[in-house]
Amino acid sequence: MNASEYDGRCEDIETCYDCEHKCSEHKCVCKFERIPKPLKPNRTRLKCGVSSGSVTLPVATLPGVTFTLATVNVETKGMKHPCIQLEFASNIITTAASLILNFQIFKQCRNQLAPIPIGRTWTFLSLDEVTDGNNFSFSICDCDLTCDECCIYSVIATQADVSLGIATINNSSLTAVIVDAACEY
Repeated sequence: MNASEYDGRCEDIETCYDCEHKCSEHKCVCKFERIPKPLKPNRTRLKCGVSSGSVTLPVATLPGVTFTLATVNVETKGMKHPCIQLEFASNIITTAASLILNFQIFKQCRNQLAPIPIGRTWTFLSLDEVTDGNNFSFSICDCDLTCDECCIYSVIATQADVSLGIATINNSSLTAVIVDAACEY
């Protein structure tokens, strides 16, 4: 019997979807054994990421120090030509601070030993030594994926210069809009 057949002998079709029951007793197929069907072209998924919480950069933070601000897990299973738009947003509060932060998105997919950078680096610059709040956001597309890939995207902030004053990065969010394109690029 293949995954699309159902012989009517299951008293309750929901039983077929519960793998704790012996599916062979009911002559139906467990959902984990079902054959996945490809998604229709132009299908869209939205994935909301996880924030690392509020990150405070203390006075005199040295250049090169990195902070992971947000991550999102993306799966392209069943997609033929996936393309992902990643959107990052945060609120940066500076208290008598002068600082330069570089932001970049990295991805690490199955069987990769280390994360790789996606796109360009985005720079936040605050040279005014006053208390200030700034929204900081950017978006980037990643269409360099294969089918059935599972990747973790992360936003990493890197201190570019010695900071003066205190800075806090709040409400960081990373979202992914995944589209299965109808045509190859």
